[in-house]
Formats: sequence, structure tokens, C-alpha cells
Amino acid sequence: MSKINRTVLAVALAVTSIASHAQQAPQNQVDDRFGQEQQAMPSEIFAQPRRVSITNAGVVGLGEGAPAPDGLVEREGPLDAAERGSWQQGEGAALRQQRDGGLARAPQGRTKREPLSEFQKFVLENTGTVLPVYGTEFFANAPSTFAPISNTPVPSEYPLGPGDQLLIRGWGTIDIDFRATIDRNGTINIPTIGTVVLGGVKAGDAEGLIRSAVARLYKGVTVSVNFGQLRAITVYVVGQAKRPGTYTVSSLSTLVNALFASGGPNATGSMRRVQVKRAGKVVAELDLYAFIAKGDKSGDIKLQDGDSIYIPAASGYVALTGKVNVPAIYELKSGESISSVLDIAGGLPVLADPRRAFLERIDPSKARPRSVEQFALDAEGLKRGLKTGDLLNVTSITPDFSNAVILRGNVDQPVRAPFKDGMRVSDLIPSKEYLITRESVRRQNNAVSVNDSPQARVQGQSQGQWQGQGMGQWQGLGQAGLGQGLGQVQGAGQGEQAESITARIGSLIDEINWDYAVVERVNRQDLSVKLIPFNLGNVFSQPDGPDNIQLQPGDTVTVFSQNDVAVPMDKRRVFVRIEGEVNVPGVYQMTAGETLQSLLAKAGGPTSNAYLFGTAFYREEVRKEQEANLEKAANRLESKLRSEQSRGLANVRAAGSAEAQAAVSQRQAEVQIAKETIERFRQLKPTGRIAFGLKPAERSFASLPQIKLENGDRLVIPARPAFVHVFGAVNAEASPLWRPNSRVKDYLELAGVTSEADVANTFIMRIDGTVVSRDSGGFFGGIGGLEVMPGDSIVIPEKFDKETAWTKFTQGTREWAQIFANFGLGAAAIKTLNN
Repeated sequence: MSKINRTVLAVALAVTSIASHAQQAPQNQVDDRFGQEQQAMPSEIFAQPRRVSITNAGVVGLGEGAPAPDGLVEREGPLDAAERGSWQQGEGAALRQQRDGGLARAPQGRTKREPLSEFQKFVLENTGTVLPVYGTEFFANAPSTFAPISNTPVPSEYPLGPGDQLLIRGWGTIDIDFRATIDRNGTINIPTIGTVVLGGVKAGDAEGLIRSAVARLYKGVTVSVNFGQLRAITVYVVGQAKRPGTYTVSSLSTLVNALFASGGPNATGSMRRVQVKRAGKVVAELDLYAFIAKGDKSGDIKLQDGDSIYIPAASGYVALTGKVNVPAIYELKSGESISSVLDIAGGLPVLADPRRAFLERIDPSKARPRSVEQFALDAEGLKRGLKTGDLLNVTSITPDFSNAVILRGNVDQPVRAPFKDGMRVSDLIPSKEYLITRESVRRQNNAVSVNDSPQARVQGQSQGQWQGQGMGQWQGLGQAGLGQGLGQVQGAGQGEQAESITARIGSLIDEINWDYAVVERVNRQDLSVKLIPFNLGNVFSQPDGPDNIQLQPGDTVTVFSQNDVAVPMDKRRVFVRIEGEVNVPGVYQMTAGETLQSLLAKAGGPTSNAYLFGTAFYREEVRKEQEANLEKAANRLESKLRSEQSRGLANVRAAGSAEAQAAVSQRQAEVQIAKETIERFRQLKPTGRIAFGLKPAERSFASLPQIKLENGDRLVIPARPAFVHVFGAVNAEASPLWRPNSRVKDYLELAGVTSEADVANTFIMRIDGTVVSRDSGGFFGGIGGLEVMPGDSIVIPEKFDKETAWTKFTQGTREWAQIFANFGLGAAAIKTLNN
């Protein structure tokens, strides 16, 4: 019964904020326990239960159904876990942000490079390398003002003091949401609870004290205490600091925090003896090298208000260069040895040679103050003491193998194998499998790919037809009939250059040069190199023979392919393709010295539809030569263009103003046309075709020249075309039917020449790859009386202005006819230039 009476009395004392609702005036009473005025409560309050809420807005008693004052939320029962978490992430986070506001600033990187110290300049002059001062990178991005880390937990041993803020939450029989700041007397005052002394109390004990104070009045209340904004302290950074001065920092700050805020030592400041002075005494000394190199913070202490951080001048420096883990300039403490400085530098890397180290020393007392010593970094050498100004250079090992032999070249993979006594080439290459290159294996693995599927082959053939035969049909003349004649032969040479499955036959593996391999041997006595050639094939066929050379340590064995060193033609592999009108077209392997007749015999001979005069023979080596010559011709055209342009400008200067303007416009138009022509000329693709020069009436394939076949050769025997092609300055470009004994003039009459046609310079592109013009001679009645063969192309150029040598060259028939004849170009090339 007494417990109930005490609870009712506590509720009555807590409702001072709603006294205005009472019907009778309260009678003031004084509570001896808190020293606070209390008011007598009206009887209506006891008739209706009310809850007590303690906030910074005051103490509120909420009746059932009464509206909550501004800033308060009416609720029943204690906060559950979700509500507490919401408060900690919401309002608690906002309070923490408010706590850090005004101090937290984004770091500002250094915008300018620090000037070199005198010792850095000295090292630069001697080594050619700018060495950094060890430890300066730690402060490279130091902020311009102190930037405390947000959301850090307050240590339990942190002593509370004036200015520290506490966030007190409670739930149960009452609600508490109160923010309190410790005053200068070290206390906080909680409404209805009273004064709690927290000055000097550890942060970990604060919650217990407050919980005890609440429990004296209210039972069944859960109390949680967090910390808001902590008090700031003032410290002084003096001595050789980069930014000396007064700093206001968090009371949680340590010596390292303050050093980072001040930018650390300046160029002459010490990193090995940073001191904290308190009340005139040195209370801590920090070696930043121990902290940076090993993370040792034993000398780092928490700062107190009024502490002075003193950075003395460095006592001296040494430089570490060469093969050390961290080449830099190091501050030297008195009595330090090479071992201690190398320990800070992370020791020696595996590539360092401890047998040779060089120490350069300065002795100002001598007439010649500089000297150098050489010694090993053994136990005795590491104990050597260092002096300021020393420069220690650690050399690297010589990366030389003492027991290795090397295999390289056309092999599976280059290897460095250990040498064994009595080792021979066959021990390094135990089987021929070791000579299959990775590229050869890749080609074999890719032999089964999507590109070799039937659909891909059909697509490739279609592309070949449209790019090849269509080169003649669509790009050449636009006539369907041309595909059976010129397009069939020249298109096969141009358009079907694309990769196809037949072109890849025979290239699955790189051919080895079995006759020649070589051993490179270095003589360590006179440092000379000796080449020892041997027959690689004999190593496998005659392992006991002289070609199976006995190896020595350091030997390098090189194996060559036939592409690396060209072998005689008789020893090369020969895969040749024959297509068209033969009984068994395909790819055939030929032996050395075999000719076109041998190839025809293997292919079953020509069919009855074979057209001997149109036979086309292609060779890759010739194509490359034609391509190079075409580039040279294009360069000559550009050279003539520049020459004519300079000459034209000189003529323009001598003319009047009106005439000069017209001449300039004309010259610019001519130059632009010439440039476009040269650009189209460069785009022409030589085919590598070799013209046989057979007579049109020849019928026997035995008349083909006795050409020795080479790898990659291609022979195409077409069927006899039924058309002749006429294009150029004609009324209608067409492909009329071929008629026996018909002449050039007959087809010109059919096509009809235009008024701009230069009939006198008409030329014929024969189906056998030759070009016939009026300057070729050898026929009666001029070009018009020349007999036309099936598949021939008649080209009628337009008349041109013969004002300059340039226009003569770019438009003259003789020059172009010679170009087409030399480069194996077809009708498609004519169309390309005309477009």
C-alpha cells in the first residue's frame, strides 16, 4: 500500500507543466530531496492516469486522449528494439553530425611540390635521382584544419568534463529524451531527477550513475546514455612544424592526430623526437619512424588542454640508394647502425647483393672531404655506425644463371632448363612434339570452328561471288553477262582473296627447317660468342652422330621454321589450288620441280568446256610485288601533282587579277580531282596474276609455260564466256554476245560512242590479263580492226584537256593501259577510277 502511495505522489509532483488546467490554484510546496518547487495537484488528475515525459522542452504529464505538445509523440509502454534503433540512426545520427559540425572539413591535398632540401640536392647531383625524405608522404595530404573522425566510439576510460554532451533516453514508467551538457561545476541537471555529478567520471561509468539517480524516484525505467558533442581542447604546436600555431582539437585527440592537423615537421624538423610538454615537463616523446614503419604507437598519448607539441630540428640525414626496399633519405639518430636504418627501410629485397655495398662519407675536416668504402653487408658490416651525410649504395645481383641452357625459336614454348653433365641437344629436345608451336596448335584447334560450317562456307562462297564476280557485274559495268566472262576470271582473282577453307589447307603446322639449327655459346674468358650450327633432322635420325652436340652451361639452342630462314625451293612444301573447268578441282600437294602440266594431270585434265585463252594463274609473291609497285606509282602521281601545282601558281602570279582569280579556281578544281583520283588509285588491289601471253587461237593446254609451282599458287581455268564488255564513253554500256571474227569497231557501232569519246585511244583488256592499245601494234587497220575474243573488255576513254603534263598522265590511255597490264588489274579497277 505504501508503494502505491509513493508512486501516486511522484506522478503528482511531476505535472508542473499542466497546472493551468487545474480548477483550483495550487499550493506551493518544497521538496527537500531536490530543492525544487512542487505544486499541489487537483483531484481530477488522480481520477485519470497520466504518463510523465522528461525532455528539453520540459516535464509533461499526458492524460489519456490528450493531444501531445509540439515535439512530443504520445505513446504507451517502453520503446521496443526497432524504435531504439530508429532513434540511434535518426536523431542520434543528426546529433553526432551536429557534434562534428564546425570541425570536420574535407582534406585538402598539397597543390605544390615541396622544395628540395640541401641534402636532397646533394644526393641528386651524385646519383641523378631525387630521393624523398622518408615519412613526408605520411603528411602529403594533411588537411589545412583539424578533421576529426566522425562516429567514433567514446572510450570507456575517457574522463568527462565541462562541455561534454550526454544524450539520455529512458522508457518504462516514464519517458526520458533529454540532452544534457556538463557545466563548469562538473554536473548536469535533469528535471524532476535533480543534479548528477559527472566531472572526472569515466565515460563507461556515466550510465550507471544516471541510472541510479533515476531509480531513486522511478522504478521500472530502462536508461540508455550516449554521447553527443564532446568538449574541445587547445594545444600548441611549436618548433620546426610545417604550420605551427594554436589548434583547437577534440578532447579525444592524440599526439599523432595533432601532428597530422599541423602538417607534420617541416623540411628541417625531426620525425624521430617529437615531444609533448605539459606543465613544463616532457611527458612523452614519439618516434614517427617507429609508427610509420612498424605501427608502434607506444609514444602516442592523449592530449590535454594546454599541452605543447614541440618538434626539434633533425640531427642529421643519411641516404639509401640502389637495391633497397624503400630508397629515400632517412633522419639519423645518434649511434644508429646500418642495420637499424635498413630495418626502417624494410630490409633488403631478394635482388640485392649483400656481398657489395658502397658507403660514401663526408668528413669536412679533411682537405678532400669525400671518401668511399666497399664492404659486405654481413653481420660485421651491418653493425657499422652511420654519420650524417652518409650515402649507402646497395648493388643488385647479376641475374646470370650458373646452370641453365635455353631452347627458343620454333618450339612448343621457350624454356630455360637446368644443365646436367653430359647434356646434349636431344636431352633438351627429347621428341619432335617439342617443335610444334603454340600457334600451330591453335590453328589445329580452330580447324573445327563456326567458320568452317556448311552455312559459313555457303556464305563465304556467296560473298566471293558477289565480291568477286559482282566486282565485275555491279562495280564494273552493271551488266549481268559480265559475270560469266570477265567477272568469272578477274573476280576469282580479286573478290575471292578473302579467307576460305581451301586457302587454309596445308597450313596447320609450321614447317621446320630440319637442315639448320644453331647453338650460341658465350666464352666467359674473352666474352666472345660462337655459333655452332647443326642438322636438326640428324639429331632424331642419328642421335649418336656429331649433330647431337654436347651442351655447356649458358648455351642457347635456336630452332628455325622455313619462314624464319628460307630454304631452297626444292625443299619447300607446295600446296597448289586448281579450280574451274578441270575434272577434279581441288588443293594438291606437289613435289619440288613440278609444273602446271603436272597439276593439270593430277586434276584429271581440262573438261570440254575449258577456255585455254582465259586461263588465269595467281601467285602471292607476285601480288606483293605488284602492291609495292602500285604504291610507288601513286607516290609518283603525288609528286607530279605537287610539281604541276607549283608551276600553275607561278603562272597565276604573272596574270591579271580577274584572270588570276579564274585561274586559281580552275587550278583548285584540277588539284581536287587529281587528289581524288590518286586516292582511288591507292585503293586498287593487285591480284598477283601472271599473264601467259598465249595466242587467242591456241587450243592445246600443252602450250602452257613450264612454270615451277610454288606454295600458294592458284590456277583458274574458266569456261568460254559468251559475252564481250563495252564501257566508257558510249551511249549504253553493255555486254553484247560474242560473235566469231567480230572486230572492235563492230562492238563500238553496237554500243554507240558519245561526242566526248576518244575513239583513237580505245584499248582492249584481254581475258588473259593483257592490255592492247593502239600503241601495241601488230594488227592491221588500227585498234578498230582488232579481233575481239570472248570475255574481252573494250574501254573507250573520254577526250581530255592536254594543257599540262599532269592531265596527260592521269587521263592518257597509254599510261593507264600500262598500269593495268603491269599490276594485273581488271575492269573493276577501271570502274573504280571512273567513279
